[in-house]
Amino acid sequence: MIVLTHFGNGNRIAVNVDLIEKVEETPDTVITLVNGTRYLVKESLDQIIDEMVEVKARVLRLANSAPGPGEGKRLRLVKSDSDIDEHPEEPHRPGVEPR
Repeated sequence: MIVLTHFGNGNRIAVNVDLIEKVEETPDTVITLVNGTRYLVKESLDQIIDEMVEVKARVLRLANSAPGPGEGKRLRLVKSDSDIDEHPEEPHRPGVEPR
């Protein structure tokens, strides 16, 4: 999510970067989501792109970082279908047959 400033009322709004279809400067900045919703915001096109890149970079950093002591699994990169574990390790529960 990126936090932007609504042009009309000055309220802050959070926008899911994965749902952004396009960003236009007309000269005001208009964000169009994949569902057709449009937002007029105060930030420039370049500022929005920088925020989107930072969000994606943060996700990749988390995905590539090793879990610390006592932590569970973190995000991981999946490059192809063969990288997906059909049956991730699950604790065995008595009376329940493993898959």
